[in-house]
Amino acid sequence: MAEQIYTKEGYQSLVDELDYLKNTKREEVKERLKEARGFGDLSENSEYDEAKNEQAKTEFRINELERLILNAKIIDESQVQAGVVNVGTTVKMYDFDFEEEVEYSLVGSNEADPANGKISDQSPIGRAIIGAKIGEEVTVETPKGEIKFKILEVSRTKA
Repeated sequence: MAEQIYTKEGYQSLVDELDYLKNTKREEVKERLKEARGFGDLSENSEYDEAKNEQAKTEFRINELERLILNAKIIDESQVQAGVVNVGTTVKMYDFDFEEEVEYSLVGSNEADPANGKISDQSPIGRAIIGAKIGEEVTVETPKGEIKFKILEVSRTKA
């Protein structure tokens, strides 16, 4: 698995989820399995089947999180150059097509949440604006055509 870039907050959310799954969720599922076994014949016990499925999903996610954490690279915010777009920065841009200002936080691909203004460094816009400085104009190739932006502000993303 290739190295994945994370902000400090994104990495911490992986660690927190892993901790919850290992220390809380596993125990909850274990108790559900114990209860379901008490209902008798396991071959016709839907509660037992549900608990086994939940156990499998939980263990799959634990393994996935452990791989992500193992291959994580956390952005050192002190190394982020002021005024330059990079992962861990928030950028305010002027969208020439819509004649409006837009604001995005640039995050690693596993942290992306476009509905909340968090775009991946691997997205078309993210790739195009990485390294851009205040005042620069950037043209982005998207599936729907070119979009042109002007970088207005760049700041470190606040937690």
